[in-house]
Amino acid sequence: MKQALIFWGGWEGHEPRACVARFEAALEQHGFDLTILNSTEILADEKRMRQFDLLVPCWTMGHLEAKEERGLLQAVQQGAGIAGWHGGMGDAFRGNTDYQFMTGGQFVAHPGDITEYTVHISRPEDPLLDGIRDFRMHSERYYMHVDPSNEVLAHIIFPEMEACPGSGAVKMPAVWKRLYGKGRVFYSSLGHVAADFDVYECFEIMKRGMIWASR
Repeated sequence: MKQALIFWGGWEGHEPRACVARFEAALEQHGFDLTILNSTEILADEKRMRQFDLLVPCWTMGHLEAKEERGLLQAVQQGAGIAGWHGGMGDAFRGNTDYQFMTGGQFVAHPGDITEYTVHISRPEDPLLDGIRDFRMHSERYYMHVDPSNEVLAHIIFPEMEACPGSGAVKMPAVWKRLYGKGRVFYSSLGHVAADFDVYECFEIMKRGMIWASR
């Protein structure tokens, strides 16, 4: 049986525990034994971290101690997968830049706040997106600083922003995958709150991404 570690916490506005709960049954149905913790202390235990096949952070903001960051990064470099969504992975541990390098991007703004928008599928031929087409969301759109080496699977469009006159429309990566050492990294900027996962495509993309990332 595969072992998955889900650690949640940080800013409560992203409903971390409720979001985690959305994926528990699905992961168990796909053969994962889940360890769910409201703490990052386990990340410093390098021996314990080597036992996990999948790591799922859901921790907006916060900070990792040096041993915790090293334990997390080493686990992924050695082959554990990591997958997460929205601020729980893409706005986590703002002061830990090595963590941000691993994830492939960092949240910086959400122009327009809660709004209607379309998620555009960038690589419909990828097996992760089999049967999924462009879809609508009513939520936050994340403007992110993104690693150009990411393999972008879906994107969103920001119209010209009031704060950046002359920018024109911006094509912003929203879902991507990448490698970090021997580990697979998957990220989706969707999923501001638990109710966002009521949208089939939002939930299904994230579920598939976690399964793909796992060792």
